[in-house]
Formats: sequence, structure tokens, C-alpha cells
Amino acid sequence: MNFPQIQDVINDAVNFICKTQLPSGAIPWYQAGVTDPWDHVECAIALDTYGQFKAAHRAYQWLREVQNSDGSWWYTYLEDKPQELAKDSNHSSYVATGVWYHYLVTHNKNFLHEMWGVVERGINFTLNLQQPEGEILWARDEKGGAWPSAPLVSCACIWKSLQDARKIAEALGYQRPNWQAAADRLYEAIKGKPHLFNTRGDNERSYAMNWYYPVLTGISQGQEALGRIDEQWDDFIVDGWGCKCSLDQPWVTTAETCELILALIKIGDKTRANSLLKWILDWRDHDGGFSTGIRLPEKIIYPEGEKTTWTAAGVVLAIMAILARETVSGFL
Repeated sequence: MNFPQIQDVINDAVNFICKTQLPSGAIPWYQAGVTDPWDHVECAIALDTYGQFKAAHRAYQWLREVQNSDGSWWYTYLEDKPQELAKDSNHSSYVATGVWYHYLVTHNKNFLHEMWGVVERGINFTLNLQQPEGEILWARDEKGGAWPSAPLVSCACIWKSLQDARKIAEALGYQRPNWQAAADRLYEAIKGKPHLFNTRGDNERSYAMNWYYPVLTGISQGQEALGRIDEQWDDFIVDGWGCKCSLDQPWVTTAETCELILALIKIGDKTRANSLLKWILDWRDHDGGFSTGIRLPEKIIYPEGEKTTWTAAGVVLAIMAILARETVSGFL
């Protein structure tokens, strides 16, 4: 890949994340913005990918410090104080993916011991929302009531997190066969019971993440994965711009485009991955951040002026994957 000054793009994106990180370790969306646990972990993964291990470690320490007693986190925090009082099952499990990745790149087993209780409580919270047919509900409200929906993208990501949690347990000598059994039930539901993931009447085919996340997380592989990507490529891809967030919204987004790049790299499709990356490099700002999206057909930045840390993290991961850097292989 011969993109000009690509190293500067990565450096600046990583610095953009680091400059936004709070003294507590939290990584908000932007200065004075909220922090949500999932995107916080995504940023930590991007930092680890580029060797910013101390900053990533601080991010995980923050998660440990603010975790709820039931293993969950609140949906968002502002200056380390809870804001939106929902408890997302995907947020609570995704920490396992981040922790495992940090271990892969640092080889610091003490870190696994340090975070084991956090991971175990997070996974147990998530599995308490698993239903008899295998799907996992999205969240609980502040009173403990379960949200009556199991989004496909959330469940696909949880399945990946369960694989990583099991690896952590094995590395520490713990046996958690119930985690693998839960992952197997979830896998069977995703592969064979699509009706379980459309419980609110949403059309799951209209959201880009529902399209590519089964590929990104490894649930769909080989020719099946390639066929899945090909099936809706023309629906979601705007030539020269990137990936739409959803079919009913007239905008393409950087983060979804970067995640799609990761899914393409996972199935060996570097040609289309390279094309997507070339398109979004123009959305880079002078401070290293990237615009959240572009609204079409007006071709204007949307939301106006918004540049998030998790968008920068997506760019870092996408570039590192395309460059076939060894440090990103454990994440994929």
C-alpha cells in the first residue's frame, strides 16, 4: 500500500486519542464529551496496537475502578460520573476482548491476574441476559429490567468476547465450561434463528453493522462470509465515499467503513479494503482526528465538526490491518 505519509496518519490519530484521555484513564468521545465503555475499550485496543501500553493500561484501570458490583458498567460517563443509566451486555463483555489483546501484545500475565475479576464479573453479567434459545438481550435499565431486544451486532460481538474470555481463563488455569456452552448456544442462535434478532420489528438488514459484524467477529467464514459481504455491498457502499451507517440515513461514516475494512482483511479481500481506506483518508483533520461522517448528496461533514476518539481508533486499526502489522493479528 503506497498511501502518502501513512505513518503520519497513524501517529496523529493515536496522539488524538492520547490527548483526549482523562487523568483518570477514561477516554471520552471528545474533549468534554461522554465516555462509553465499549468505545473506550476500542480506543485502548488501538493504543495497544501502536505500542501505547501505558495509556492502554490506564484505560483498563479506569474500567476496574468504575465497574458496578454486578459486573456491568453504566452506558455512559461524563467526567467519570454515570450519565445514561442503562447496563449494556455488549459493553460488559467487550472488556474481555480488550484485556486479552493487551496481554497478547505485552505478554504481561500479571495484567491478566489484575483484570481477571473484572472480566469474570462482566461476562457473568452478560450471560445473565442470555435467553433459553441462545440470544442475549441488549441491556438492563437502572431498575434491573431487561430490554426486550437482542441486536445481531451486539450478539455477534459478545460471541467474540466470550472466546477471548475463555482464553483468559485458560491462561490463568481456570475452567469456565459454562462460558463456552453459552457461546455455543449464542452461535447456534445467530446461525440458525434469525428471528430472534428482530424482536422490535427492526429490519436488521438495514444496518451496516448487522451486515458485516458476523464476518468481523468470525461467526461467518470462508465462502459464506464472502457471499454475505457481496450480497449487500451495493446497498451500503457509496463509490468513492465509503460505507453507509444504515440504509435509511443519507450519510457514510468513518467508523463503519473502518470496521468493514477489518472484516475484508479477515477474509483476505485486501483490494476492496485498500479502496475503502483511500476514500476515508480525505476526512482527516489537521489535529489527527477524523470526521464522524459525510452526509450525501450534499457532501458535508456530519455531524458538523464532530471528531471522536473511537473514529480515530477505527482508522488506526484499519491501517494497521492493511499494513499486516503483527500487533493487530490478535485482534482479528
